Amino acid sequence: MALNASMEFASAVISFLFTIMILSYLVGDNPLFRLAIYVFVGVSAGYAASVAWKNILWPKLFAPLIAGNSPQSLFLWIPLFMGLLLVFKLFPRLSRLGNPVMAFLVGIGAAVVIGGAVLGTIIPQTVSTINLFDLSGGGNAGEKIFESIVFMVGTISTLVYFQYSARKTPQGVKRGRVVEMLSLLGKIFIAITFGVVFAGVLTAALTALIDRIIFIWTFLLSLI
Repeated sequence: MALNASMEFASAVISFLFTIMILSYLVGDNPLFRLAIYVFVGVSAGYAASVAWKNILWPKLFAPLIAGNSPQSLFLWIPLFMGLLLVFKLFPRLSRLGNPVMAFLVGIGAAVVIGGAVLGTIIPQTVSTINLFDLSGGGNAGEKIFESIVFMVGTISTLVYFQYSARKTPQGVKRGRVVEMLSLLGKIFIAITFGVVFAGVLTAALTALIDRIIFIWTFLLSLI
C-alpha cells in the first residue's frame, strides 16, 4: 500500500516537473524545454524499438529463423539481408549499398499511399456522392437535395482544383474558364476544410492545456 502511494507520488512529481519544463517554452527556448524534448524523443524511440522487437522482429523474423522448422523460413533471409543493407546507410562510404532497399521501401510506401487514396478516399467519396441523391431514407427531401448538391459541388470542385492541365492561348498557357471557376470554388471548400481542421486541432490543444493547468493546480494543493 505504501509502495503504491510512493510510486503514485513519484509519478505525480515527474509529471509536474515535465509539465513545467514543457510550459517553460512560453518564455522562449531554454535548456529545460530541450531536456524535456530529448527525454520525450528518447522514450518514444525506445518504446517504438521495443514494440517493433517484441511484436515484429523476434516473433516473425528471428524466432522462425532460429527454429528453422518450416520451408517458409528460408524466405525470411531476404528481409534479414535487406535489413542488414540498411545498416550501411549509417556509414557514408558504404551508404550506396542501402540505396536499393531504400528505393524498394519508398516504392512500396508510395504504392500503399496511392492505393489507400484511391480505394479509401476517392472511390468511397464518389459512391457517397452518388448515394446522397437516394431519397428513400425519408426525411426532408428539400434539405437532403440541397445537402447533396453542396456535397457534390464541393467534391467535384476540389478535385478540379488539383487538375493542372492547360491549353496554349495567345495570352499564354491558361486553363479554361469553367475549370478556373470550379478551381476557385474548390479553393474555397479547401480553405473551409482547413479552417475546420485547424479549429479542431486548436480545441484539442486548449483542452490539453487546461487539463495540464488543472493538474498543476491540483498537485500544488495536494502538497499544501
